[in-house]
Amino acid sequence: QVQLVESGGGLVQAGGSLRLSCAASGSIFSINGMGWYRQAPGKQREMVAAITSGGSTNYADSVKGRFTISRDNAKNTLYLQMNSLKPGDTAVYYCHTELYGLHYWGQGTQVTVSS
Repeated sequence: QVQLVESGGGLVQAGGSLRLSCAASGSIFSINGMGWYRQAPGKQREMVAAITSGGSTNYADSVKGRFTISRDNAKNTLYLQMNSLKPGDTAVYYCHTELYGLHYWGQGTQVTVSS
């Protein structure tokens, strides 16, 4: 079992920044990859960024150069630094990991970018 708790969402103006955090607990010693997904109203959930235990990263084209994913393995915490935010980034952001074929999601944190 893995528990994921996100924090750091909020309302920000276009061009602003936010940092999301995801605290992981439970059977986390075997976790490899972790990632951030988002879901806007009326749209499917999409991958935003992912990172392996070794630090390799992958980003959606829409956020490359603006978002940075990182992890602190000592603190069991995943981060997403979001800069130059756009109204199109408005969504609920979810932390995700997979362990032994099971997918785990956090409860989500709302990010709203006003124009």
